[in-house]
Amino acid sequence: MQTPARRYHHGDLRAALLARAEETLREKGPAALSLRELARDLGVSHAAPSRHFKDKQALLDALALDGFERLAATAEASQKGVGDPFAERLRALVRAYVRFAADNAELLDLMYSVKHDPEASQGLLAAAFRWSDHAVALIEYGQRRGEVREGPVMEVALPVFAALHGYADLAVSGMLPPGVLDGGLDEGLDVVLAFILRGSAPGPAAP
Repeated sequence: MQTPARRYHHGDLRAALLARAEETLREKGPAALSLRELARDLGVSHAAPSRHFKDKQALLDALALDGFERLAATAEASQKGVGDPFAERLRALVRAYVRFAADNAELLDLMYSVKHDPEASQGLLAAAFRWSDHAVALIEYGQRRGEVREGPVMEVALPVFAALHGYADLAVSGMLPPGVLDGGLDEGLDVVLAFILRGSAPGPAAP
């Protein structure tokens, strides 16, 4: 009879370890992650995962990197088939981000935690900023179209990021005021979007 260990070969084990680790992260949190337990779950030897991850931290780094790459791909995909107006493009981007956060709350926490580790790799840091690069580019696009106020792009981007990340954090942690989500996640997000669009619209500079 073929043993479970023989199912993983030619690089398949690394992907299987990451997939199972993400399931464990979602079900039990990062403290429950163990290379030995993952090996047992997948039916391979205790030593097998060390060929891909030298220790638990290497596994967490790989999970975070994979998460940021998926988030960047989600941001890019959100712009396909969307109309030209800045408001439509921003709406698509922020909805994609909030849905990713809602579907991957534990992973997102891990991603930002690993990102702020002083020993985070350059590759991970580059991936971490890739999704926000989409948002910055979108704001620059809105400025060129005259739909976003002029000025340093980060002066517009920073409040956008703060509002977006804050709403996502409140939503996934169940901290939104009662009634906000009665119409679903997007209804509360529409209120935040309207606020962002008013704040970024061309007009007199704030005193």
